[in-house]
Amino acid sequence: MSTRALRWETTAFRGFFERQLHLYSRYWVWEVVWFVYSVATVLSVGYLATGLGVIGAGESAAGVHRAQLYLLVGALLWTFMSLVFHETSFAIAWERWEGTIEYTFMAPVRRVTHLAGISCFSLVYGLLRSALLVAVVVLAIHVDLSNANLGAATLVLAASTVPLTGLGIFIAILPLLSPEKGEQMTFAVQGILLLVSGVYYPLSVLPGPFQVVGRASPLTYTLQGTRDALISNRGIIDLLPTICLLLAMGVVLVAGGLIAFGSAERRAKRLGLLKRNG
Repeated sequence: MSTRALRWETTAFRGFFERQLHLYSRYWVWEVVWFVYSVATVLSVGYLATGLGVIGAGESAAGVHRAQLYLLVGALLWTFMSLVFHETSFAIAWERWEGTIEYTFMAPVRRVTHLAGISCFSLVYGLLRSALLVAVVVLAIHVDLSNANLGAATLVLAASTVPLTGLGIFIAILPLLSPEKGEQMTFAVQGILLLVSGVYYPLSVLPGPFQVVGRASPLTYTLQGTRDALISNRGIIDLLPTICLLLAMGVVLVAGGLIAFGSAERRAKRLGLLKRNG
């Protein structure tokens, strides 16, 4: 790629990123509403673990704390990951509603640049909102992280952004396949991932077939690696296999997602599925 072409793609990437930023700025009140909903959901999970100790379900204070941290990590990571999935797929549905999707697909820009701009904004927005959510949770619930390896947890989370991007691209295909129900289908996919990825319970409690599906989900290894770092104080060397596995899964998912999205785009153009709804 020439320097001029690279500069063009970089400008386009920044343009897609900034467009998403302006759209969220336009509807910022709704973002506040959804943030409050996320806070309520995560705090409910945290207080659930505390309540187990109060009603006598916990064996000890240490056991209750471990259960609380286990559930809070799951709730916080799921909030971040589901946000990335939804915002990436919703960007396609949003463009159709705004009536700009045909112009975007006709623009002289590589599709990887378009999807990278959308995915990058979703990741940055998800991280910033999750960081604010963590701050609220820490203020509302006493969380002891004295035994946590924050550096290792950060590296696991950073590695997880690659497969998350790939999954987001795959899920973004759904609104292209079905203009009427594609966006709703994303919630069904999220529900399956929530079930099999061990967000609120160990994978071992699931039936055998569900465990097989769960082991194919990068969310499973993100949750497991982060919990190992924060709860069991495992270091970077111990978690290196998990980090490498996440990166490898990410490469496969991103490449497969781009190929599948290109096929879905060609189908949508051929069948005239890019029209505005509503």
